[in-house]
Amino acid sequence: MRKLLPVCMLAILTFVSCVKNNQASCNYTTTTIIAPDAEQQAMQDSLSAHNITASMNPEGFFYTINSQGSAQSISNLCTTVSVEYKAGFFNGKIFDSTATGTVANFQLGAVIPGWQKGVPLVGKGGSITLYIPPSLGYGANNIINTNTGDTIIPANSYLVFNIQLVDFQ
Repeated sequence: MRKLLPVCMLAILTFVSCVKNNQASCNYTTTTIIAPDAEQQAMQDSLSAHNITASMNPEGFFYTINSQGSAQSISNLCTTVSVEYKAGFFNGKIFDSTATGTVANFQLGAVIPGWQKGVPLVGKGGSITLYIPPSLGYGANNIINTNTGDTIIPANSYLVFNIQLVDFQ
């Protein structure tokens, strides 16, 4: 029994250490960014110009729920989401997407604020279109292709994301 106690204590300490390390690996905090009125108006103008009807979120992005999905919802930014998506601009140009039949996995806290707030609006299996102003997207920074040096997303871009929430954990 005396020999077993140190082994049990070591096992418990190892387990607790692993649990703490897992929790420490996810230290995302909810963003408090709200798109400025000028961005919200510009987004509304773009939606109107393209005859798009969308709901406005209090943070200043717009969205259309295409399919609600399950009632189960994402609970926090540490959630890993599995999505199929197409990312582009109002002019129809696509700058990124998942390949047909494949999914991308992201921890929700690691993506742009517009996704952090928008993706949880649908459940597993749901589909949403997000219309994201610059302050909830990539802001005043050009997003550059590191291989070619080309600009993928110009600074202050208004973005359109079609997202299918395949799964989350």
